[in-house]
Amino acid sequence: MAVCVAVIAKDNYPLFVRTSPIEDELKFTYIVHTSLDVIEERLNNNNRPASDMRDLYLGLLYPTEDYKVYGFVTNTKVKFIIITEASNVNLRDNDVRGMFRSLLTAYVNVVYNPFYSNGDTIVSRSFDATIANILVED
Repeated sequence: MAVCVAVIAKDNYPLFVRTSPIEDELKFTYIVHTSLDVIEERLNNNNRPASDMRDLYLGLLYPTEDYKVYGFVTNTKVKFIIITEASNVNLRDNDVRGMFRSLLTAYVNVVYNPFYSNGDTIVSRSFDATIANILVED
């Protein structure tokens, strides 16, 4: 399904980045950082209706030749970015929303941990397991 999952802090530094082929981590990190500009642009767009402002799912941020980049922002401005292969035509918008839903649940479980300090990199076995499920190939 996904080839990269990233969690970006409110101040735009990575809390967690995991890629499916580990050799391409630098390339995906670059794609994640370039997608932050698109996210900021969408968040600062004042022409959105009130109902659209409540929707945390940003949808397709931009497609590249090989990948599609999707975004999600929490209420606390933590950003989730999922990169999928463009050749995966079976992946629908509801599937991506489901991936973000499971990612958000795992993130909330990490933040609820009393030993986790906000802004630290995410180190959790259960979070890693959730990410592994998202990165599983079909």
